[in-house]
Amino acid sequence: MLRSGGARFDVRCSSEGRSRFYEWARRGQNKIRPSISCRLKNNAVTVSDTEKCIIGKIDNVKTSANRQVKAQPFLIFFRSILPFLLFFLRNVNAAEEPVLKEAKRSRINVDVILVNGNVYTVNEKQPRAESIAVRDQRIVFVGSNEYARKFRGDKTRIIDLAGRTVVPGFTDAHCHIFGIGEREINLNLEGTNTLDDFLAKVQAHVAQTERGKWITGRGWIETFWKPQRFPSRKDLDKIAPENPVFLTRADGHAAIANSAALNIARIDKRTPNPFGGEILKDETTGEPTGMLLDNAQDLVAKNIPKPTEAEHEQAFLLGVNREIGLGWCEIQNAGSHADDIRIIRQCFDDGKVKLRFINAVYGPGDDAQRFLREGPIINAYDHRFTQRTIKVIFDGALGSRGAALLKPYNDAPDTSGFLTEKPEDLRPMFEAALRRGIQVETHAIGDRANRVILDLYEQAFKAVSPDQRKIREPRWRVEHAQIVDPADLPRFAKLGVIPSMQPSHAISDLFFAPARLGMDRLVDAYAWQSFLKSGCMIPGGSDAPVERGEPMIEFYAAVARKSIRGESGEGWHPEQAVSREQALKMFTTWPAYAAFEENDKGSIEVGKLADFTVLSQDIMKIPEPEILKTHAVMTVVGGEIIFSDSQSN
Repeated sequence: MLRSGGARFDVRCSSEGRSRFYEWARRGQNKIRPSISCRLKNNAVTVSDTEKCIIGKIDNVKTSANRQVKAQPFLIFFRSILPFLLFFLRNVNAAEEPVLKEAKRSRINVDVILVNGNVYTVNEKQPRAESIAVRDQRIVFVGSNEYARKFRGDKTRIIDLAGRTVVPGFTDAHCHIFGIGEREINLNLEGTNTLDDFLAKVQAHVAQTERGKWITGRGWIETFWKPQRFPSRKDLDKIAPENPVFLTRADGHAAIANSAALNIARIDKRTPNPFGGEILKDETTGEPTGMLLDNAQDLVAKNIPKPTEAEHEQAFLLGVNREIGLGWCEIQNAGSHADDIRIIRQCFDDGKVKLRFINAVYGPGDDAQRFLREGPIINAYDHRFTQRTIKVIFDGALGSRGAALLKPYNDAPDTSGFLTEKPEDLRPMFEAALRRGIQVETHAIGDRANRVILDLYEQAFKAVSPDQRKIREPRWRVEHAQIVDPADLPRFAKLGVIPSMQPSHAISDLFFAPARLGMDRLVDAYAWQSFLKSGCMIPGGSDAPVERGEPMIEFYAAVARKSIRGESGEGWHPEQAVSREQALKMFTTWPAYAAFEENDKGSIEVGKLADFTVLSQDIMKIPEPEILKTHAVMTVVGGEIIFSDSQSN
């Protein structure tokens, strides 16, 4: 349907013609911004007359926040429509009935209209609005309440936002969905602020657990304990002598095991460290302390009975529902194995998931090789599921001293961390990924890990020239990019590599990062503004369950660069904080670009998917501490309300 000055033309076309038209229009070969509204019964194409329209001298144009275009319909119509008419005459199977007959229709009826909103569109050409109209899961109008009501039909649902703030649907660009759900099922050790609190919580769980059964949990972190020390197997042996215990640190890169668990895994003083991991041992006796770093965790973890398929699905759906309730419209799941993918796809098959989902497959290994053979999955389940990325874990975490540094740790001069994959194992996979159109994202926290992965990316880009790639600009990513040497930071933009970062890591890690790194290396740690000024965009994530996974904590951390209690300190570098406009892009348009979705998501504009997060307060204006008190009132995906906070209505 082509619209100008009130005239509307419904152009009927074959699916091939419609596809060619949409791609042609998207490439900018016209003066009107198009959008598809694909009802199968009429294959209508809806075009906005308020975007990229040629405006003549006699036209009346309103450029306020509620931007409309009122124009002389005859002149605007012919100047705007002529390229499309010529295109369709050449390329489209037109319907038999005259097009002019359809122009008599006074309006298009939409499915949903949201009115009385405080809308931040993240669209520079129309930054603010108060109303949005949705048809067939896509936005067909953005502007004022008055004009939106012209789209109302007999079956249109009107949603009164009562002045609440609306932003493009939030995307968590980095989380671990099964871990989020498992945290809710297993022993959750978040918030244990002392060793005694930690042990008391474990002991209470032991009392409710059958003798001999494994006890697993996650979420503890010793950096706030006094003294700051890892727990030991002896601590756990006192409270759980007859149950094997395996408790993962919050970051997922370390775990503590008791003696029963170590015995099952046959770990003793003679056990060597695996590649990419470390078994911490007592300096005097040589006996294992129970702390296992990175790949050493697998020595015990492989002995833990796997959850049943029903338990695995329960964890997945718990994670999904939690994300929706927090206001996330899309998540980018940072790694999965074959068993995970089977559960994810089955839940989509059964209609149990309405969240948009970008999935990555762990590599190198059998899962990644299978993925490279089968190729990517794009926009399955009606734009709900895409799998086009391989995830590599290349070093450990800063807190557990596994992050690979160029120089030794300031508080542990005998170690500089370690890489968890061998470069020679990655090179062939990277080259194959370029040829197959597969994106790569790599966990790299330390400055050595970041330098080496940039080297490997650059080598792959040189080995596989753009004309040999399925996607010329592959948009490969580095996940975390927390400590980057000043010489390497400009290489991200130069190579077209995207730093995917999680603001809450800064406000958590900066309590202990000075001890780990020393003040000199903190200058280039969590360097958001430095990356932006170098020409990068930063998709923002939460890394839940490493962090709590709440969008308002992430937004607050990005703009305040203070703890949730308002604390700051030496080495926190507040100049690296971002503006609120930049923070909003971190969770909307920049994750969309990082996932090749910028034509469908990331901003509120005509033609894009109708995904919105409705918030209880205006996060662009309220004082920083109030951001943490803000919550999601509605989560809208494809124009459907998939979460609503009834207490806020």
